[in-house]
Amino acid sequence: MEIKGVLALQKRQVLILFVLLGLSQAGPESVQYSVAEETEVGSFVANLARDLGLGVEELSSREARVVSDDNEKHLQLDLLTGDLLLNEKLDREELCGFTEPCVLHFQMVLENPLEFFRGELHVKDINDQSPMFLDKEILLKISESTSSGTTFLMESAQDLDVGTNSLQNYTLSPNSHFYIKIRDSGDGKIYPELVLDRALDHEEEPELTLTLIALDGGSPPRTGTTLVLIKVLDINDNAPEFAQRLYEVHVLEDTPAGSWIITISAKDMDSGNYGKISYTFLHASEDIRKTFEINPISGEVHLRSCLDFEVIQFYTINIQATDGGGLSEECSLLVKVVDINDNPPEVTISSFTKTIPENASETLVALFSVRDQDAGDNGRMVCSIQDELPFFLKPTFKNFFTLVSEKALDRETRSEYNITITVTDLGTPRLKTQHNITVTVSDVNDNAPAFSQTTYTLRVRENNSPALHIGSVSATDRDSGANAQVTYSLLPPADPQLPLASLVSINADNGQLFALRSLDYEALQAFEFGVRAADRGSPALSSQARVRVLVLDDNDNAPFVLYPPQNGSAPCTELVPRAAEAGYLVTKVVAVDGDSGQNAWLSYQLLKATEPGLFGVWAHNGEVRTARLLSERDAVKHRLVVLVKDNGEPPRSASVTLHVLLVDGFSQPYLPLPEVAAAEARADPLTVYLVVALASVSSLFLFSVLVFVAVRLCRRSRAASAGRCSGPEGHFPGHLVDVSGTGTLSQSYQYEVCLTGDSGTNEFKFLKPIIPSLPVPDTGRNIGGNENFRNSFGFNIQ
Repeated sequence: MEIKGVLALQKRQVLILFVLLGLSQAGPESVQYSVAEETEVGSFVANLARDLGLGVEELSSREARVVSDDNEKHLQLDLLTGDLLLNEKLDREELCGFTEPCVLHFQMVLENPLEFFRGELHVKDINDQSPMFLDKEILLKISESTSSGTTFLMESAQDLDVGTNSLQNYTLSPNSHFYIKIRDSGDGKIYPELVLDRALDHEEEPELTLTLIALDGGSPPRTGTTLVLIKVLDINDNAPEFAQRLYEVHVLEDTPAGSWIITISAKDMDSGNYGKISYTFLHASEDIRKTFEINPISGEVHLRSCLDFEVIQFYTINIQATDGGGLSEECSLLVKVVDINDNPPEVTISSFTKTIPENASETLVALFSVRDQDAGDNGRMVCSIQDELPFFLKPTFKNFFTLVSEKALDRETRSEYNITITVTDLGTPRLKTQHNITVTVSDVNDNAPAFSQTTYTLRVRENNSPALHIGSVSATDRDSGANAQVTYSLLPPADPQLPLASLVSINADNGQLFALRSLDYEALQAFEFGVRAADRGSPALSSQARVRVLVLDDNDNAPFVLYPPQNGSAPCTELVPRAAEAGYLVTKVVAVDGDSGQNAWLSYQLLKATEPGLFGVWAHNGEVRTARLLSERDAVKHRLVVLVKDNGEPPRSASVTLHVLLVDGFSQPYLPLPEVAAAEARADPLTVYLVVALASVSSLFLFSVLVFVAVRLCRRSRAASAGRCSGPEGHFPGHLVDVSGTGTLSQSYQYEVCLTGDSGTNEFKFLKPIIPSLPVPDTGRNIGGNENFRNSFGFNIQ
């Protein structure tokens, strides 16, 4: 695995500060969390809202976000739950290298008002890296004259983990000549040293192959191995010697790759193979091996890749010189990177007010910081704006500046300013960065909202669904910003009896009106209320408009029959004399409809009849008349079903059943006159129907009272004056009297009939049963469909 620890330690961090308009409102809280490296993306770190004492809804309303100092999106904030989640897998070795603890600094920024909270995420190391030797094979040349106890430097293993997971120990495969000694460098690193335990014998064993094992402190521990090839040489009593222990060189950061840096040279007093010296890097990190290379014969050091002062400012390289006899010596090379002006200044806006009121002076417009990653004069900066603007820059602390208006602005003169912030460094050549911002001057709240019309008329059909959108009101405000944001509300109704709160509601943001419940035209045809439109200025201004809601009728009521009454009592029976002519008015069906308009236009039709064609119903007024002359062959009783239907869509209807009894002997005065019938035929309006119905009911009641009184009087005077009230000669006609099959009235149907003594037409004066009617057993004759009905004179026919 590539080692990026040193790069991560020295990598440039971009700090973005979010500060309130009032710095005193910035939250001082700092939270600390920890997470193990390589944790899966989306893993839960902590509930940031709960730890900071914030509500979850407050995170969304204040546009909460998490910003890391290095501008990397390591973390993400779930605005719905307030949970802080991992946005990516964290590699501690890549982020921090060997630095411990590994801390990622972040901030949570809230707006409206601007507020920030500092936080730290500690990335815990896990034992995910095994010790690794950069060389798979280590070659040692040891003279046979080397005495016991001699120590040989060994190439150390690299372990990117830290703490207890880092490299902890070395072991050596079993042998009879060497053992491993651990040397602590004092900076927390250990290095293996090969110690000769028993003298070597070139003639007995010219080569030895050992296995060097590196172990870390994890559980279970990870290991790395390399082969140690030992060649036993003849005596070599002089080790290489460097001219100096420390070499130092300065290199420009723009030096191209492949360039020569320095030549390291060592001398060996021995001759022959023992005097030949080879150069290698000792304990070199991966970054050093990637950036530099050394010629093993000449000791020349060259660049392998480009340098970057902003990433690493210097390198310390250990160089080992080894002669042909295996003796070695080391020195250090310090390479200092020289900065050049290759980075332009950076401008970071921390806070920016896009709109400022025209009546405010010395208003904070923006808070920003500047930075140049170069050093020396290359990193010194000058910040400025245009001279003709009514704004000035004010330094705060370190590299922070505030942009402030120097006086009250006049929106009528100029409503917008384009400001260019220019930052120039003092390097050679000079580099500059420009950042443009636009500031809008807002108006004060001097205009009240104005409705598009003073009175609104809305129409809604009854039986609507609850929460139905019935219309909208609209008001505009010539101001801008919050001063132009209109909020709608309902005014208390002028009529305290009107339950306005349960009838309508208004959307405070867009003025849409909704019916809260189903409206009933029959209960409420129209209502009015006031609407108020207020802006959000300070102080708020408002205006009012009137709204009139008209409820449109729907065909939701079926016709209701007033006469004949439909109260569940015995059906009414109408008497028709057999002498009636065609067009004789039998009765009149009176009905009403609770709806209005065409939904209340009623029409009548004859749905069923015992004898079709005998009776007819006028379609517009409900009058039931005879359609032809009656004959002796017509049945005595008739059952008519009249359908009353309105003109709605879809139409609703009701039916009423009429019982008609054909009788003989009605006097001519009871027959309708032709001119009366014609006048009644022209009486269409509903008012006439109601008057006729009430008059009919009153007449029936008066008639019943008179019949009752006459019967009582006849009973008292029957014995004394039989001549005043005598029975008629002969029997009643068979179709009227012979109802039991015997040809005479049964005991249950004895009637008292009083006729006028000098009547020439033998008309009935009254007709009333003496004994209450009792059920008569079925004799097998089917009279009129075996239906029970009572005529208007009070006798029953079964």
